[in-house]
Amino acid sequence: MVKVLFVCMGNICRSPTAEGVFRHVVEEAGLSHLIEIDSAGTHAYHIGEQPDRRSQATALRRGFDLSAQQARKVIRQDFEEYTYVLAMDRDNYANLGAICSEDLAHKITLFLEHGENISETEVPDPYYGGENGFEHVLDLIEDASKGLLLHIQTHHL
Repeated sequence: MVKVLFVCMGNICRSPTAEGVFRHVVEEAGLSHLIEIDSAGTHAYHIGEQPDRRSQATALRRGFDLSAQQARKVIRQDFEEYTYVLAMDRDNYANLGAICSEDLAHKITLFLEHGENISETEVPDPYYGGENGFEHVLDLIEDASKGLLLHIQTHHL
């Protein structure tokens, strides 16, 4: 079983969107029985909350339902359990590195490294921006999700 964990700061915008989109891509490929997907935040601001309503609305317009998710904080055990720990940006990458043991740090990468048709390296935080920010985040996540699945298929399945 390949296990994938998406991580942003509060686990209410970017990482739950990535979880929902990647779950959809994996289901469409018929690989749900081989790939486990979750998301978490580096901070405990929103534990137990559903994803941001704007993230949910934007995702739902494209056919991705995020409503069953609840925010949680990354724990040290996640680095042992997950095959991939994918940070949305460099700040969260650094935060993850600070709590991960050195021998497991190789599991942490930037999610957009898997993007195929994008030049950006970080998923911007749309929380304080307008609606267009959520659309842009979804564009980036959809592209990187396809690339991530191809990577997993090539290296693990």
